[in-house]
Amino acid sequence: MNTDPAMPKVVATVESLRREVAAARRERQRIGLVPTMGALHEGHMSLVRASNDECEFTAVSIFVNPTQFAPGEDLDRYPRTFEADLNKLAECRVAVVFAPSAEHVYGPDHATWVEVDRIGRRWEGEHRPTHFRGVATVVLKLFNMVGPDVAFFGQKDYQQAALIRRMVADLDVPVEIRVCPTVRESDGLAMSSRNAYLSPGARRRATVLWKSLCLAREMVAQGERDADVLHRRMREVIASAEDSRIDYLALADPDTLEPVEQIDGPTLAALAVTIENTRLIDNEILHP
Repeated sequence: MNTDPAMPKVVATVESLRREVAAARRERQRIGLVPTMGALHEGHMSLVRASNDECEFTAVSIFVNPTQFAPGEDLDRYPRTFEADLNKLAECRVAVVFAPSAEHVYGPDHATWVEVDRIGRRWEGEHRPTHFRGVATVVLKLFNMVGPDVAFFGQKDYQQAALIRRMVADLDVPVEIRVCPTVRESDGLAMSSRNAYLSPGARRRATVLWKSLCLAREMVAQGERDADVLHRRMREVIASAEDSRIDYLALADPDTLEPVEQIDGPTLAALAVTIENTRLIDNEILHP
């Protein structure tokens, strides 16, 4: 554990975490939580800064959650950069970093899971059937461990944020959910820890995700309302990357995630595309 006073305090057990939060509560501090899996980038740091703006006490969790990875997915190779993450967090006002082991989060007899119906079954849920069960379970556990007033998530994971909002409402969890804007590279690619997997050539080709979303936004602004037309044009842009494979391309109601045929109001355009064996997601809200 790093003892540099400039570094945030690192704890690895729920008991230690709760002691830190309880001390902040006694000072009547507002508690913010930023859940992450590490490999921090500017997108994560924007969430930390948003928490700092609203809360006196910010907790950041760094935990690569094994239950949201299916067999054959990238759990073993998911980037783990803990020391670099701490150095980045040292530049912000982070009160505590919670970095537990998988064994501490999930005991040997763990048998309870959280599943969110409807929202959790579409798009990501269809292509990664156990993913959202793992996400919902670990996020609810983090809420119970920390007891935050506010939790911060990024819009890049739009469906995840919608699912967590639904879970919080349905289970009466006393936490406010803040969804912060997607942070992008200069060429529009949404920042993601998985971008590190891309070769230079694949990294250039990956910009087709954002280009397709920009095209849809421009077409809607110019009056196009037919979802089938938007689908076709977006697919053409993505297909221009020679090794791209579309998992899904959705035009949906931004609240219910139900598919739409006509763009009659704000509409979520969301997609998942594999480039050079790296699966990337992105989204944009289209405003007619």
